[in-house]
Amino acid sequence: MDSNGSRPVTSPGSLRACPPVLGLTTYLQQAQTGVWDVRASFLPAIYVEGVTRAGGIATLLPPQPVDAGIVDRVLDGLDGLIVTGGRDVSPASYGQQPHPSTDQPADDRDAWEFALLRAALARRLPVLGICRGAQVLNVALGGTLHQHLPDVLGHGRHQVGNAVFTTTAVRTVPGTRLASLIGESSEAQCYHHQAIDRLGDGLIVAARDASDGVIEAVEVDPRAHPDSWVLAVQWHPEERLDDLRLFAAVVAAAAHYSPNASRHAPVRTGERV
Repeated sequence: MDSNGSRPVTSPGSLRACPPVLGLTTYLQQAQTGVWDVRASFLPAIYVEGVTRAGGIATLLPPQPVDAGIVDRVLDGLDGLIVTGGRDVSPASYGQQPHPSTDQPADDRDAWEFALLRAALARRLPVLGICRGAQVLNVALGGTLHQHLPDVLGHGRHQVGNAVFTTTAVRTVPGTRLASLIGESSEAQCYHHQAIDRLGDGLIVAARDASDGVIEAVEVDPRAHPDSWVLAVQWHPEERLDDLRLFAAVVAAAAHYSPNASRHAPVRTGERV
């Protein structure tokens, strides 16, 4: 057992005979590869590694035109959904004008992820949101965001820039699913200049920054909705693959997802989830 309380995962195949499939949302923006500079769908490989090391199968879900039939077909093939990091959510989606520091909107990605999330929630599909994913979840459920934390806090510690993650301490709320997974407190790798302001419908705060109180995680209350597994963190667990607890937890929840449960052998956890 290592210092963060998790046990090492022996191999993806040790978790189940037929691993659950988790869909991960992707970027859609200009990117360079070789001599080409093109608009591309992509995702840092470290997200995929988090899923596969935890015993799941990762499949990518690039933004595409939103259609209820397409969304349903996509979700039919999944046991869980991970909404990943990326650009700021468009302020228009929560009724605000953009702050000068807010990213240019990625309307195609916003629309795709809102549609996926709302349909996933209706199915009670297990959901993990990461950074932007936490904000997408909150806005999809009617919540709002602080568009620029330095204006609220007087400091920019949560996003120092130059692709340097800030290590911060977060404190979990007793009784939450997150507290049962990571304990009273944990270190977190942060890179965000925005944060949740007003909570979306049905969400509860699961963790705050230990020093300034910023909301760092939300979830659907497991006490009120024990059949739903929905958790979103403002930090980047994929940056700490020596601590797979969150990835292992969503993979385990996906294995138990009822509509597809017959596809999977009983879960044999090689890691605390």
